[in-house]
Amino acid sequence: MIENPYAAPASAVRPSEAVGVKSGSRADVRSVAVYQKGILVCILVNLAAIAGMFVVPPPVALILFAVMLVSMLAAFVFVVLLAMKVYNAAMGIILGIGSLLPFISLIVLLMVNGKANRILRENGHRVGLLGADLSKF
Repeated sequence: MIENPYAAPASAVRPSEAVGVKSGSRADVRSVAVYQKGILVCILVNLAAIAGMFVVPPPVALILFAVMLVSMLAAFVFVVLLAMKVYNAAMGIILGIGSLLPFISLIVLLMVNGKANRILRENGHRVGLLGADLSKF
């Protein structure tokens, strides 16, 4: 049978070991995918809230600011959990604090999301716009 020349290369990772996570377990790769989904939702909410604050009247902008603060708290949790899986505890706390700073949090979220994308792809998972498909784990 002829193989598809346009297909993505197969992963050289053995099924029992994971690449990019500290523990090397496949269960932690699933955790990375779950935390990445949370981060992607936080990025979406932050972008919508920031864009909305410039469009709506000031009283409604305060509500959007509150929504952005709640999203930043959720992002803090996801960033710390994800960074603990792929980095060390100190880096997790530093990135978590960075995710609490308004407007800078988007940079931190995108950086951590990029690391999660890289880990998931190295472990043979396809990552789309909204992260990896959790049913494949």
